[in-house]
Amino acid sequence: MTPLPDPIRPGQESVWDYPRPAVAEDCDRHITIIHRGVALVDTRRSIRTLETSHPPSYYCPPGDILLSALQPSARRSFCEWKGEAVYFDVVIAGERMQDVAWSYPDPSRDFARLRDHIAFYAWPFEGCFVDGERVSPQEGGFYGGWITSQVAGPFKGGPGSRFW
Repeated sequence: MTPLPDPIRPGQESVWDYPRPAVAEDCDRHITIIHRGVALVDTRRSIRTLETSHPPSYYCPPGDILLSALQPSARRSFCEWKGEAVYFDVVIAGERMQDVAWSYPDPSRDFARLRDHIAFYAWPFEGCFVDGERVSPQEGGFYGGWITSQVAGPFKGGPGSRFW
């Protein structure tokens, strides 16, 4: 069952207008992640991925990430469009958050621009922001979308949305 899209308010995009298969596009929005008073990410050079029913995920360039806080993880996953993902733990102020960031070191041709960029789940951090607006994490343990007032749902990830 496909849900009925939420009404679109002025200035919003509907995730139901996003394409399938997914796409990646350059994004100049100000993306920041703060945890325990430490700026983990601060960029205006991200790449956002868009897919029907999902809020955007933001992939950040390594030069705008506190890379010393990342430690490689053994976790791997596979995306039918992007390829194999590798994961990272984030360690800040002695706190280890496992498998909270991911990257595609050898992405598919259509997602080559994601190479060396890193995305982060929003749920474990004290603050993830898009243009100063605190984001809400996409539901579900697998998806990494960031929900802001700029996107209208409903969003895949919650109970009953597995086959959307």
